[in-house]
Amino acid sequence: MIIKPSRTAARVKRHYRIRNKINGTAQQPRLAVFRSNKHIYAQIIDDVAQNTLVSASTMEADIASKLERTSNVEAAKVVGEVIAKKALDKGITEVVFDRSGFIYHGKIQALAEAAREAGLQF
Repeated sequence: MIIKPSRTAARVKRHYRIRNKINGTAQQPRLAVFRSNKHIYAQIIDDVAQNTLVSASTMEADIASKLERTSNVEAAKVVGEVIAKKALDKGITEVVFDRSGFIYHGKIQALAEAAREAGLQF
């Protein structure tokens, strides 16, 4: 009998493998994305200083009030736009994208494309 690891365990393993290759600096911080069943979160992180520079999620009241649901592709697009605007206000124009082991499809892709359209480069 073949025993497969859980989807979550496989994602965490992919995440660690990705994090060994991706590192955010002060000049080019890391845009880390996480999605749960109810919300989507994005952070821009300077790994050298171990500091979160900018964050946005569907749990924030001003973002959640614009949305009908907080767990769909439309919500991911809004979070991508908001994180890009906040980053540009702080002078961050270029980032490294960290998909956190999630497949680059659906919500993750929508967030990344919205952030690119709003002005972030990666």
